[in-house]
Amino acid sequence: MSQTRSPAVAGAFYPGQAVPLAQTVATLLQAVTNPEPARPPKAIIAPHAGYIYSGPIAASAYAALGVLRHVVKRVVLLGPVHRVPVRGLATPGANAFATPLGTVPVDVAAIAAIAHFPQVVESAAAHALEHSLEVQLPFLQQVLDDFTLVPLAVGDAAPEEVAEVLEALWGGPETLIVISSDLSHYLPYDIAQATDRRTAQAILDLRPELSHEQACGGTPVNGLLLAARRRNLQPQLLDLRNSGDTAGDRGRVVGYAAFSFTEETADVS
Repeated sequence: MSQTRSPAVAGAFYPGQAVPLAQTVATLLQAVTNPEPARPPKAIIAPHAGYIYSGPIAASAYAALGVLRHVVKRVVLLGPVHRVPVRGLATPGANAFATPLGTVPVDVAAIAAIAHFPQVVESAAAHALEHSLEVQLPFLQQVLDDFTLVPLAVGDAAPEEVAEVLEALWGGPETLIVISSDLSHYLPYDIAQATDRRTAQAILDLRPELSHEQACGGTPVNGLLLAARRRNLQPQLLDLRNSGDTAGDRGRVVGYAAFSFTEETADVS
C-alpha cells in the first residue's frame, strides 16, 4: 500500500478548505449542551449526512470524547457502503486518508491482523467515493491528537461477522470504535420521529436486529450491538433529531442520532 485516499465529498458535505472546515467543526462542537458521559466512551455512533443537516447531531457524539484527546491512538471506523456493493468488510488498500485538515495514517498492521478473516476484503473502489467514513474524519481530527485509522466500508455481512472483526481490534483505552449511520430516510417528520425513537430504543436495549430501513448503517450498528452485549457496554443516547430539525423541510426527512457506549471499568489513566 502506498497511496492516499483523497477526499471525495469535501466542498459538498462539508467545507472544502481547511480554515472554514476547522471553524465549522469547532462551532458545531461548541454548540453541544449535552453533558459528557460519566465515563469516556469506548464506542460512538454518529450520523454521516452533510454537516448542515447532521453536523449538530454528530457533534454531540464527538463532544463526548473530551477526556480522550491524548488517550486514543487508533480509531476503528465502520460505515455502510452507498455506491459500490461489497461482500463483507472492505479495507481501502491505502495507507492514509486525506481531508482538508490533513492526512490520517491507516493502521496497516491492524489491517494485516484482520486480513485472514474471510469476511474482510480489500476494495479501493468501495472507499473511493464513500462519504459515510469520510465525513467523520474532520471531527476526529479536531477532537483527537495524532491517531491511526482502521477504515472499514461495510456491505453485505452478518452481525456476527462484524462483531468478530470488532473483537479482534478491540484493544484497550487507546482504541476508539466509531460507527457511522443515519436512521430512517425520507419519511414525513412525525412518522420519522416515531420510527427513530423505536430504533433508538432498540440500540439502547442492545438488540442487534436493525434493518436498513431503520438505519442505513444497520449492519455495522448491529455488529457493534452484538459486541457491546458481550462486553457489557453501557449505551447512552446523546442526541436524536432529523433533517427537519436542522436545515431541511419536514415533508421528507432523514433521521440522525448520536450514541456513546462506555465500559463499566473504563480507565483513561
